[in-house]
Amino acid sequence: MSVLAVVEQRMAGEVLAAGQQFASSLGTGIKAYSIDHPYTADAYAAAVEQLIRKVNPMLVVFGHTYQTRDYAPKLAARLGRVLIGDVIAARLEKGNPPVFVRQMFQGKFNADVRVAGDGPHFVSVQAGAWRAEGSPQVEIFSPSSATSRQVAEPPFREAARAVDLTAADIIVSVGRGIKEKENIPVVEALAQALGAELAASRPICDAGWLPMDRQVGSSGQTVSPKVYFAVGISGAIQHLVGMKGAKTVVAINKDPDAPIFEVAHYGIVGDLFEVVPALVEEIKKAKA
Repeated sequence: MSVLAVVEQRMAGEVLAAGQQFASSLGTGIKAYSIDHPYTADAYAAAVEQLIRKVNPMLVVFGHTYQTRDYAPKLAARLGRVLIGDVIAARLEKGNPPVFVRQMFQGKFNADVRVAGDGPHFVSVQAGAWRAEGSPQVEIFSPSSATSRQVAEPPFREAARAVDLTAADIIVSVGRGIKEKENIPVVEALAQALGAELAASRPICDAGWLPMDRQVGSSGQTVSPKVYFAVGISGAIQHLVGMKGAKTVVAINKDPDAPIFEVAHYGIVGDLFEVVPALVEEIKKAKA
């Protein structure tokens, strides 16, 4: 029994990283495959079913993408299983039933889901919840036959955003600690001094203080900059899954127990209205 990772180009590294963690925790091996067949939900459900019967995995891991959400529930139901979707973490120990943590109600709550019985169990992992490392070694699987009642359509494309935070090397992100819209320029000055993109947590965008296309998190953009400044951000899991790919995280928060410090590489405990202007001045001096 092994862990089977079914990868798409969009999340190949993250799915493989999650699969490797699951396999290591369960004391088993991992096998990664990509399906060589034009996509339709019917065809992929049939193709992955063939692959499962070939590999006989304990656990099947997908990326939580539009394509997976289209065909994986059909596949799981065909095999008499359920799909545990939108997984952001897992607790796995050899000899114990796996427990997966998934988000509910648009990220307002987390639920622990314990699987029981024989596999295969089906899990889709959220983008940004696992950091992609290296280039995945993936085997191509060509199904013997995968007939479909459907006609393939062009791949789903998200609407274009005015701001593409995924391309930014440095991001300065602001949270509720900014208190009110009129204080946004305090953090904007730091972004300008660093040549960074300005971003925000969900409450800031929901309030209309910054445009929605600057939101980082589970319902916003998933980013992986070289440096990520989290200013006045407590570190709720909905935000963390959007920025966990950052190479270096710098947190500024007056609460020393804020969860953001658990993932930060550098932390400053202090009032952002004192810390940020001081940083801006020092950056300007260094550039002079």
